Amino acid sequence: MRSVVVALILLVQPLVASATLELVVLGSGGPRAFGRAGTSYLVLVDGEARVLVDAGPGAFVQLGKLGIDTNRLEVILLTHLHIDHSADVPAIFLARALSADGPIRFRVFGPAGSGAFPGVTQWLHVLFEAGGAFPYQKTFGADEEIEGHDLPTALESPVQELVSADGVTITAVATHHGDCPSIAYRVEHGGKSITFSGDMDASALPNLERLARDTDLLVAHAAVLDPPLSPEQLYALHTPPRALGEAARAARVKALLLAHIAPAIEARQAAVLRSVSASYKGAVRFARDGLRVPIRRTEPAPSR
Repeated sequence: MRSVVVALILLVQPLVASATLELVVLGSGGPRAFGRAGTSYLVLVDGEARVLVDAGPGAFVQLGKLGIDTNRLEVILLTHLHIDHSADVPAIFLARALSADGPIRFRVFGPAGSGAFPGVTQWLHVLFEAGGAFPYQKTFGADEEIEGHDLPTALESPVQELVSADGVTITAVATHHGDCPSIAYRVEHGGKSITFSGDMDASALPNLERLARDTDLLVAHAAVLDPPLSPEQLYALHTPPRALGEAARAARVKALLLAHIAPAIEARQAAVLRSVSASYKGAVRFARDGLRVPIRRTEPAPSR
């Protein structure tokens, strides 16, 4: 009888929203210095910073401004190894180590190498191992284990599960960003998800649509205007707004956040929104440094 009463109470209680995931934008800019930090995001899981996606220049400063505790931050997802997405990785590791209360195991995921670009494992070795740039970091403040994982970058590669622990699942798929190997990621917890496109051209949209299917929030990069309003060579690196809107509609994305903002985009935000919204009818907004976006689940309010 008691179980029936409890069930009835739950049915009649009002529903409240609690954040299972929260996106924190550390950097919303691109490669040019015009007042925004370089691309970087934190994913908070039940209020704790657990995942870092990219770490462009200025992310370290924003982390301090926001006062976010990084004591459980151990998973780093790098979409690609351009400077505006990775330059602050050593600084973020330093911030984490100086506030740690025990050993740290960083798991760093990123693309395998190709051409002029090393794989993420080699890149980490050059930064942190003996003979590299910052070998002292691994014992400065806390003992650190830094573990690299090179991900496949061929567009025909399947969606891959990277992490499944403590209720957090992270999957990834290859994208395409000119000659720079690149990856998109999806972070899930509590039935909610955030997907990160990274920098990519339109040839990789089918992969992004698969990864982002029914996601609660797609963070997509708006670095170019619709053709022919941006330099032609940029379309081999980035996806224009109209195509982003079409992809968000095809993937049934629930909300869209435009980031990696270039000066041309900042100057024509209304036109970009019109272009995206020509096909995508969900919520669209522009990122800014320090923006926090909770992804809420609905559950019964506590009884009185």
